[in-house]
Amino acid sequence: MDKILIIEDEESILLALEDNLKLEGYAVSSAEDGELGLVLAKEQNFDLILLDIMLPKMDGFEVCKQIRQANILTPILMLTAKGQEIDKVLGLEIGADDYVTKPYSPRELLARIKALLRRSKSIPAEIETYKFGDIEVDFLKYEAQKKGKRIYLTALEFDLLRYLIKHNGQVIPRDRILDNVWGKEVYVQQRTVDKHIADLRKKIEDDPSNPRHIQVVRGVGYKFAG
Repeated sequence: MDKILIIEDEESILLALEDNLKLEGYAVSSAEDGELGLVLAKEQNFDLILLDIMLPKMDGFEVCKQIRQANILTPILMLTAKGQEIDKVLGLEIGADDYVTKPYSPRELLARIKALLRRSKSIPAEIETYKFGDIEVDFLKYEAQKKGKRIYLTALEFDLLRYLIKHNGQVIPRDRILDNVWGKEVYVQQRTVDKHIADLRKKIEDDPSNPRHIQVVRGVGYKFAG
């Protein structure tokens, strides 16, 4: 049974989330402020975290940041009521794997949860470790190094990189990347791929503006060269 942590301070939303997720067969824990949510995330092993942005004591951005600094790679799905692009971008930059904007469809939320859970467990045996340039990646341990120093990738970035590596030398359209990394049942805009590619380049490329390994093919998609 997958374990989900909900960090949400609005009682009505929290209760609805708990009920819906329990009906789907998930084991659910919850926290109504950021500080308690961070403690639970560090002390227990969860398969997914639902994290609101506007929280008392510690906001969702800081919670997300500290979870990743603690090297916890549990998928994080952020909930935001603001709907502003800057909030979504900031959440992804500090380590969130996906986000939904309130008010959201319960069906959409469940689909995104299932996609994140499935993706976090789908590590292909044929690619356990990989080296390219000065980068070393261990997909089983979710660890990466650049020039012998640890670099921190989100779980989604590991999955995206693994998919690109599996198709080394091939030009992959954005929609195919979305279907295979995010999941066909989840609606995500193609520019989301561009945003995550840009973030990944900043971490692995010597010159992100002139990338060596993750190359864009204009009007089509991306190609990995390693």
